[in-house]
Amino acid sequence: MSSIETRSADPPNPLDVVQALATRNGWPFEDTGGDEIVLLVKGRCADYQIFFTWMRSLELFHLACAFDLKATERRRSELQQLVALINEQLWLGHFDLWSPDGTVVFRQALLLAGQSCASPSQCEVMLGTALDLCERYYPAFQFVLANQSAEEAIAAVSLETAGEA
Repeated sequence: MSSIETRSADPPNPLDVVQALATRNGWPFEDTGGDEIVLLVKGRCADYQIFFTWMRSLELFHLACAFDLKATERRRSELQQLVALINEQLWLGHFDLWSPDGTVVFRQALLLAGQSCASPSQCEVMLGTALDLCERYYPAFQFVLANQSAEEAIAAVSLETAGEA
């Protein structure tokens, strides 16, 4: 096959891997019947809705993790600053503050070009990264909503503790 020929077969659907992962872990999920599956995962800080979307035309597998935290109009500017401070520290994925309703969302994507398949390990890492980061920074978002500055909030969640209490 030359480099200018296209393959007619659809690339493998990574949502099948996520569905198997959810079933194995006993996580409730909803298959929308299209190119998206929604998992419901209970965390320590919040309950998370995790949207996995397969964008066939781009060969892109996208994860969006949302949690129940809505920014009030007067705190959105400070939350945007917090999002920027957090994102400066991340190597994988990023947080967004969605403009229409002030929802905080963690997002990341996996490029599966050339009909690559998403492995169970890759899906587990995507999900684990999203949950770990949401759990780590959820308190910072709460601090900002409670009228602390973005700098104070990031400092509060960045403290490393030694040992156990």
